[in-house]
Amino acid sequence: MIKNCIWAVIFSTIAALLQSVLLYRLTIYGAVPDISLGILVFSAYVNGTMSGQVTGFFSGLFYDFLSISPMGLYTFVRTVIGALGGLLRGLFFLDKVVLPMLLCASATIFKALLIFGLHFFFSGIVPVYPSLTTPVFWVELLLNTLLAPFLFGFLKLFKPLLMTEEKK
Repeated sequence: MIKNCIWAVIFSTIAALLQSVLLYRLTIYGAVPDISLGILVFSAYVNGTMSGQVTGFFSGLFYDFLSISPMGLYTFVRTVIGALGGLLRGLFFLDKVVLPMLLCASATIFKALLIFGLHFFFSGIVPVYPSLTTPVFWVELLLNTLLAPFLFGFLKLFKPLLMTEEKK
């Protein structure tokens, strides 16, 4: 499990760097696909709750260092998403298109709702997430959903690194 978490955090870190450096220049309505969230969802779904929490915690911690948000915001959000994604392990067959799209869309919506809820309680500290009425959220949701099958297919190429033995 430790090896899988380390590699998932490495992949997530590389994705976060790509998002903030390269994909930031290619925004659509100011939205960038959250590839590191997709990696977290994949890792949590194939490896379980504990792996999802650990991967979410460390990838969120790195994401906190990259962002201007308060320290711990993305650590908390990604840890919760990793735990919930891990709870779904083994409930559904991981197909190539539909389930990755549903998982990434659900994670994106849950991330937005969680950040909005935290902003509601800590309005002076937590930055507001683009609301459901702005095109930024909808474009990010669309990008995350459409990229999910390709991302999951790419990550399946690294089975020995990212998946536990019983799920190969």
